[in-house]
Amino acid sequence: MFDRRAVFTPSSRASNLSDLLDSTEIAGLIRDLEALRWTGRRGYPVRALVGACLAKALYAIPTWTRTAALVAEHASLREACGAAPSVYALYRFAAKLRSRKPLLDACLDSVAASLRANLPDYGRDVAIDASDMPAYANGQRFVSKGGRERERFSDPDASWGHRSAISTRRGGGFYGYKLHAAICARTGLPLAVRVESANHHEALFALPLLDAVRGRGFTPETCAMDKGYDSRAMHDGCEARDCRPVIAQIRARNARTPDDVPACEHGRWTFAGADVTRKRTKWRCPSGECEPKSIWLKADRRNPLIPPETKRWRKLYRGRAAVEREFGRLKHEYGLAPLRVRGLERAVLHADLCILARLSTALARTRAMPLPA
Repeated sequence: MFDRRAVFTPSSRASNLSDLLDSTEIAGLIRDLEALRWTGRRGYPVRALVGACLAKALYAIPTWTRTAALVAEHASLREACGAAPSVYALYRFAAKLRSRKPLLDACLDSVAASLRANLPDYGRDVAIDASDMPAYANGQRFVSKGGRERERFSDPDASWGHRSAISTRRGGGFYGYKLHAAICARTGLPLAVRVESANHHEALFALPLLDAVRGRGFTPETCAMDKGYDSRAMHDGCEARDCRPVIAQIRARNARTPDDVPACEHGRWTFAGADVTRKRTKWRCPSGECEPKSIWLKADRRNPLIPPETKRWRKLYRGRAAVEREFGRLKHEYGLAPLRVRGLERAVLHADLCILARLSTALARTRAMPLPA
């Protein structure tokens, strides 16, 4: 039986950093990066540089300057990394990671594959959503109120987007990026992420995220999304990928209505099952007195294979809250926010390092779990 507490209980970050660096997946990344150092001075060990990158996310530090200072003054971190890299070495190493992104992606794939082997339910039910990442820049169009129009922006890759209200924060426009993520609704762990400029709509990246999840070897059975993703193209795209869409429908003129469900003089008919192969849903007369007693309807956006009236749909849609919890965990515990880099490539690297620390920590804890008797 999978115990969520065994994966998410807090523990000493410094004591676990050495275990993360010694893991098969992170050690493979270190070997691949060391193979690229064929000339020039030796510099700091790659293990120390990778360890500093993980420490930056584990301690939720926004800048490389504070990360270098923490490793230099923290005896346990210096011992785990093997050295205390300078801030200039960390900036150079970050540039190297951006240019060698396939190596980092391969490491993320291997960590996800190991988690899938240890957690059978990992990736079975997916929740997709997007969250704001305000840029470390001023996106105002004018230099001052009533002044001249701004000619250059400190972060030209960022753009204006819209975010919802959360707690005491008002909703509205913001300048920056959006993190689009596919999260496992059962374990709460990330499956695939994507960073894009804030002016792009979330629905554009839902199906590519599903493709990325399937590309990592997962076979998601359901995908829960809010009403911002409600469209015929989204429903058909999920079904084409053999994944049942669980999407809240927009309350509009073309939305699902009670008339979409068959009815007779005995009342509204009840859902009686679905045929995934034929893409049909079965509905039955509540009293069983009609002839025929049941009929089959073609599944579409307004009549999905998992109807909103069912208890299973409500349970799966409640699992969509996992993506919201994971956004908060990444931002507050792994340093995803506040963003202190500029440019889309740097923002993508920042998110990848946070996800790597998150998944590798969860993998280390699952490996430390006692085997079932």
